[in-house]
Amino acid sequence: MKRLLSIELQKIWKNRASRILTITYFLLLTFLSFIASIKFDIGPIHIRLADQGIFDFPFIWHFNTFIAAFLKIFLAVIIVSMMANEYSYGTLKQNLIDGMSKKEFIISKVYTIIAFAAVSTLFVFIVSLILGLVFSSYDEMSIIFSKMDYLFAYFIKLIGFFSFCLFIGVLIKRSAFALGFLFMWFMFEMISYAIAYNNFRNPALIDKIYDYFPLMSMWSLVPQPFTKLNAVRTIGSQLGVEDLRNYDVPYTSVVIVLVWATLFIYASYKIIEKRDL
Repeated sequence: MKRLLSIELQKIWKNRASRILTITYFLLLTFLSFIASIKFDIGPIHIRLADQGIFDFPFIWHFNTFIAAFLKIFLAVIIVSMMANEYSYGTLKQNLIDGMSKKEFIISKVYTIIAFAAVSTLFVFIVSLILGLVFSSYDEMSIIFSKMDYLFAYFIKLIGFFSFCLFIGVLIKRSAFALGFLFMWFMFEMISYAIAYNNFRNPALIDKIYDYFPLMSMWSLVPQPFTKLNAVRTIGSQLGVEDLRNYDVPYTSVVIVLVWATLFIYASYKIIEKRDL
């Protein structure tokens, strides 16, 4: 494991673009603290996010994992480019000549995916813990370390998304086209969902069906947290709107995403196994 992971990390770190994207990604994660200074108005109501309890425990685990998930596109570019470079620079063929099997090659990519997801999750945990200890109104240990299943959901979300990126990179071989395909698939799920949701008589059934789609299942792992904010609840109560959403981590989605990740990794291996390199 250590040897295979070391080989992959060296490839990434020696590539200037991948190195810059990795550093940028983790720098942006540290900028979560600047969210505290954001202010905006909703009619006569003036909202400063820092005053809405976004850094209070345990809400911070929910809020930060949701926001941090948007930054995963930086690592997605790295993973797609990682596969494209294997073909462009001939490192895949050279690895096989040097004695690495095709199975070990895919396993090395899986180790890299897990490492990126684990380090990202740990980083979000550290940043959130520091921000919470500084800004949160609660300091009881039982409250601080409650609702941390959002971090687990975030980790699974990254595993699923990066596995999808690996599959696309293996399938298409060119990073620009692979990223284009990723965007087109995203648009397909969003647009088809909107059409189906607004034109069929049973929206709840549409939601259940799309929960099995790759990106939709990943999205649902960490529900949006904004309607839990004090200001939004205040506006809702003034309008007579009751919030009945379930904000818990949907563990059915965890299973679905893990199944998709397994299928993507297996499909990547079968493509490499059968492809004439």
